[in-house]
Amino acid sequence: MIRKAVIPAAGFGTRFLPATKSQPKEMLPVVDTPVIQHVVEEAVNSGITDILMVIGKSKRAIEEHFDRNFELETELKLKNKLDELAQIRHVTELANIHFVWQKQMNGLGDAIYCAKDHVGDEPFAVLLGDTILSSDAPVTKQMMEVYDRYGECVVALEEVPDDKVSRYGIVNGKEVKDNVYLIDDIVEKPTLEEAPSNLAVSGRYIFNSDIFEKIEKTPRGKNNEVQITDAMRLNLKEHAMYGFKFNGKRHDVGNILDYIKTNIFFGLKNDLIKDELAKYIKELAQEI
Repeated sequence: MIRKAVIPAAGFGTRFLPATKSQPKEMLPVVDTPVIQHVVEEAVNSGITDILMVIGKSKRAIEEHFDRNFELETELKLKNKLDELAQIRHVTELANIHFVWQKQMNGLGDAIYCAKDHVGDEPFAVLLGDTILSSDAPVTKQMMEVYDRYGECVVALEEVPDDKVSRYGIVNGKEVKDNVYLIDDIVEKPTLEEAPSNLAVSGRYIFNSDIFEKIEKTPRGKNNEVQITDAMRLNLKEHAMYGFKFNGKRHDVGNILDYIKTNIFFGLKNDLIKDELAKYIKELAQEI
């Protein structure tokens, strides 16, 4: 059974400057909830009870968000704002959340390696802190079911259009069960001509602890960083790897346009604002 999750959240978020000069991109709100809280709730709803966040400079706001604020709680209680009080207490009680610092921005592989001592010999999930996956059942939970069946690394997959292939790790493999693929190879951010398929790794992974040994052996790759994709290719030489093509929607909030789209998507699902928001969107569409 998988108990632990790692959430890398150490990047600078330069695409959102100046908004991210002094606050983490993972703390940008989607409607009224920070991006990273959506990610944590997916992990918790999948049955995970222990979460390690890998953070870097200017990420203290993440720690504070998941810690108690007694002054605020007292103020809300005095003003009889009990719903708001329940909301902020809920955030602090989601799971056992720990933090470790990635001292240099050396890539996703290096960020995951920061979790080695915390994870130990256990299998663990990795959820990228700037990617929200919406689905009927939590994607991480569905992946855990695949892991329980095969006992090997599992990655979330989605089909992407040709013009986005170069943004992601792309896998080659064959379908062995409905939406489950046995992966032969994985290529990090290939050109369309180099890409073995249009199946992209989508921000969720389940690893066995031997991935740390592979990260240690992985030389720096694209952007002079330790790419987790390269470590996974090393792992493929010794172990099987599976991909799970999930039913749902991926919200990449790592760039401005998709971040705005994500807010609209979740805004239209929010009972308090969805009707007025839909009305406003229709009015804008007529003007355009």
